[in-house]
Amino acid sequence: MASVDIVIPCYQHGHFLRDCVDSVLGQQVNDLRILIIDNASTDSSPQVARELAARHKRIEIVLRARNLGHHASFNEGVDWAKADYFMVLCSDDLLAPGSLARMVSVMEQHPQTSFAYGADVHWHEGEPFPGQSDVSPPAPWRVRDGTDFIVERCRNPEAYIAAGMVLARTSAHKAAGHYRTDLPHTDDFEMLLRLARLGSVAHTPAVLGVKRMHSQNRTHDFLAERTRDLVERVAALDSFFSREGHAMADADRLLRLGRRSIAERAYWCGVKDLTRGRASAIALFRLAVRLDPRVALIPPFRYLFRMDRSLLETVCGMHQTVHPSTKS
Repeated sequence: MASVDIVIPCYQHGHFLRDCVDSVLGQQVNDLRILIIDNASTDSSPQVARELAARHKRIEIVLRARNLGHHASFNEGVDWAKADYFMVLCSDDLLAPGSLARMVSVMEQHPQTSFAYGADVHWHEGEPFPGQSDVSPPAPWRVRDGTDFIVERCRNPEAYIAAGMVLARTSAHKAAGHYRTDLPHTDDFEMLLRLARLGSVAHTPAVLGVKRMHSQNRTHDFLAERTRDLVERVAALDSFFSREGHAMADADRLLRLGRRSIAERAYWCGVKDLTRGRASAIALFRLAVRLDPRVALIPPFRYLFRMDRSLLETVCGMHQTVHPSTKS
């Protein structure tokens, strides 16, 4: 049976940590190790970590005296890993039942695969835990060339991907190296691009995990400031194509495609914010023009075919306001 190592970085998540670890221990994988790295938490995290390690011999802990940042925890986990497969799982998230075994299975069947991922469900603070109807049953896997994954990410770099429940082949992750500290938000996105350069990618539409959305969640903070999120995505693309992706045959074209896609997103997010009277519209328009000056002259209408529903409804609402219905 294949072996799996999972590192769980933790900071001030003592009230979440036990549930996270239980969701891992409940997976149908016998050869499993867990490393909890606490980043100098002042809440109950260190005590919970000690109790878990005392109860389960498969759990190791690192309790830091000072906070070294989340990248230090991620990268210590990469160095520690020695199993066949490796995952970074944040301490406020949960694995869906059976998800780990399904990821291992598809990667065992396809030895050229560098990582596997699927969907997640968001559990918002104050809401009931997602029921079984929200966690889809096993679904077929699609294995595709890593280059195809990179091209798709350049076409839709702003599209959400459940990067918090990714299982990587340990040898591929070590070859890809450490997470980059100059990418505080899109470090995982850039890492997936690097991993895709090293092999195929397995994906399933099935839900593999539950992501908590709460006031201390890093994703919550960045999504609340759309300009910052998009700027970070540009930084991830620039980082990848200036290093590992530089050798790709059409690297320049793909980078331009990615930057153009983000410019289009920034433009229409700016339109949405403008209609709602938000000052953030100015920064979004500036970002769009910086990435692709053409949007200052011609609106990127092609983006309308792939924009999310909230943006599309905003644009359609503007059209109806300018051209009111003449029906009686």
